[in-house]
Amino acid sequence: MPVNIDIINQRFPLFSEPELKQEIAEKGICKKIKKDESLLDVGSYIRSIPLVTNGKIKVFREDEEANELLLYYLYPGEACAVSLVCTMGNKKSKVKAVALEDSEIVMIPVDLMEHFIRNYRSWYQFVIRTYNDRIDELLETIDSIAFHKMDERLIEYLEKATEATGSNIIKGTHQTIAYELNTSREVISRLLKQLEKKGLVKLSRNQIELIE
Repeated sequence: MPVNIDIINQRFPLFSEPELKQEIAEKGICKKIKKDESLLDVGSYIRSIPLVTNGKIKVFREDEEANELLLYYLYPGEACAVSLVCTMGNKKSKVKAVALEDSEIVMIPVDLMEHFIRNYRSWYQFVIRTYNDRIDELLETIDSIAFHKMDERLIEYLEKATEATGSNIIKGTHQTIAYELNTSREVISRLLKQLEKKGLVKLSRNQIELIE
C-alpha cells in the first residue's frame, strides 16, 4: 500500500524536512499487521525499518522453551531500536516483535538508512532519540530483574500492559504472564490472589482487571 504523507506529518512531527517526508511517502510501504502477527523473528535479517503509525507492538526476548522477557512496547510515532541497530550492522535479530492489536507500519528499505542520516538532520535526531528511549527502558527492565521482588515486577508488568492497550483489563492466562516474567504459573497465580485480597486487582477467567 502507498504511504499517506498526512500520516507521516501526524505521527512523526519530528521529521522537519519536507524532502524527508516526501521520500518516506514515495519509497516506504504501508503494511497492515493483524493482532498476534509477528513483525520480527529471532535469527532473521532485517530488510526494512518499521515505523509504527497505528496500533501497538511488543518487543521481547524468547528462550528455547518459549519463556518470554518483555523488553519494551512500540507505539505510533516510534521505531524499533533493535531493527535500526541490525540494519546498520547487517546483523540478525535477537528479539521478536509481535502486534498486540491490529496495527499499521511504514516499512523503510534499509538501503535508505545511510542516505537519511547523511542528508536529514531530523532523521538523525529521531534515531538518536529512539536509541536513548530504548536504552532507558532496557535499564528499567534490568533494574526490575535485579532489584525488584516478583510481586513488584508483576505490578509493573500489569501497569505497562494497561498503558499498552489503553484499558485496565489485561487479557491472557496466568501462564502467559509467567512466560513473560520468566517464572512459574503457580507463582503468578499465588501473587495475583494476594493482589486481589489487597483490592489491587479483580480476577476472572483469562483476564485481570487492574483497580485504579
